[in-house]
Amino acid sequence: MPDAVKKSWLHKILPALTLMVMAPLIAEVLPGATRVSALLGFPAIFIMEVLIWGTGAVLARYCVRRFRLGWFNLVLLALALAVAEECLIQQTSFASLVVQVKGVEYGRAFGFNYVYFTWALLYEAIFVVCVPVALCELLYPTRKDGPWLNIWGIIPLVILFVPAAFAAWYGWNIIARANTFHLPPYYLPQNLAIISVVVLLVLIGLAIGPFRRRLAAPAKPANPPHPLVLAGLGLLVAGGIFAIEVLAFGAAPQVPTVVPVLAGVVLALLMMGFVPGWMASPQWTTGHMIAMTFAIVWGNFGCLFIGFGSGIDLYGKIVLDVSGVLLMIWLAVHALRKKV
Repeated sequence: MPDAVKKSWLHKILPALTLMVMAPLIAEVLPGATRVSALLGFPAIFIMEVLIWGTGAVLARYCVRRFRLGWFNLVLLALALAVAEECLIQQTSFASLVVQVKGVEYGRAFGFNYVYFTWALLYEAIFVVCVPVALCELLYPTRKDGPWLNIWGIIPLVILFVPAAFAAWYGWNIIARANTFHLPPYYLPQNLAIISVVVLLVLIGLAIGPFRRRLAAPAKPANPPHPLVLAGLGLLVAGGIFAIEVLAFGAAPQVPTVVPVLAGVVLALLMMGFVPGWMASPQWTTGHMIAMTFAIVWGNFGCLFIGFGSGIDLYGKIVLDVSGVLLMIWLAVHALRKKV
């Protein structure tokens, strides 16, 4: 009897555990943002990513499913997670960037890396939350409408999130900046901390507060493009996000900063303007979802090979990417057989 109870408990939380691991894998490890050398030198970094990115993705999805909300609500919660990471935890949108491709500080004003922040919001909302959630729901199609955890599962995640966030802050702003990049530690000014907390609370309030139902209203159905067209669009989105990232790190300082910022805003508006309507259409199929999500993930894998370097990090990325592609192909076969 105890074994049956244990198996049942593990079965209940397995989708949430999968999402916790998948979020940092899709956003950090497989693309190479967190490199193999870093993982080998400090394995705890992946645990922190699971507890921060993974917990954030699980909590965002839990709120959306628990209150029967929609994709707009999920996106707002994903943006809140990105703000928490970029402005309060690792504070990379405020501290001077450790990577400046041509030695020029680009897209920074009043202590704020606004081009980098534009990229981070797009990248983290898509690759930390939205795409991993979509992939996990393809993996567990019969349970895609459930929250996957109850309040007793949420509480320990919230508790673990706090020390993980502190460790990430200390490890990056104090240790890494001094020992790896030979820069002074960064301490967030109080006014920027207050602004960040206010923005974070506003995003959360819009997503799950009193007006959440207005955002959760079903989108007007629109006929989706052919899956091959969606795949092409997914590749373009991945390429566009990567281009904004490269510009944020000062690869082309002659480009006016308004260009990547406006590009990021337009890209976000286009995705939010079209994708929910496509997904609401009776013509939307599992094939459409696979084409869109797989293309943007694989496009991101490919883009991050540019200027990646050599050695263990390069070979590790190749092995990880091939493994990820094979697993995603298996997931596609699994999902199509289930006819999600």
